[in-house]
Amino acid sequence: MNEKEMEILGILEENARASISTIADMVELEEQEVSDIIKFLEDKNIILNYQAVINWDHTPVNNGVTAMIDVKVAPKREIGFDGVAERIYRFPEVKAVYLMSGAYDLSVQIEGKTMKEVAFFVSKKLSTLDSVLSTTTHFLLKKYKHDGVIFEPEQKDKRAVVSP
Repeated sequence: MNEKEMEILGILEENARASISTIADMVELEEQEVSDIIKFLEDKNIILNYQAVINWDHTPVNNGVTAMIDVKVAPKREIGFDGVAERIYRFPEVKAVYLMSGAYDLSVQIEGKTMKEVAFFVSKKLSTLDSVLSTTTHFLLKKYKHDGVIFEPEQKDKRAVVSP
């Protein structure tokens, strides 16, 4: 990848809503060149998606529960961790799967309507997979920062200024 492509990726990662003309000005290229680069990056599966980060706590919608599940697995010959991860990420409840170092092998993020629904997923779907040896489930209680976005605005210091 060249430097301009990397610059464009950085801009889009920071603000996926940046216009082609704004990006072109920032990287000092013509708008058509920027459009072509973005199309190339999409076609190569380097740019996979454009998403908004939403603070659901500020909406009237109950967004359910999110759980992070640590999973210890016994990888099978020929498929290793990748095959186990693929079986897990194919469940519609699963939002993310990561290979981790440490005591557990995989970290799985799932979303459900209720804690009971998450418990059902863990006990009936995840734990029953041949390669899964153990799981530990952690429920998300509050988001402070996600994808570089701080969820709570900075609080102004409300103390009175004391001067001599």
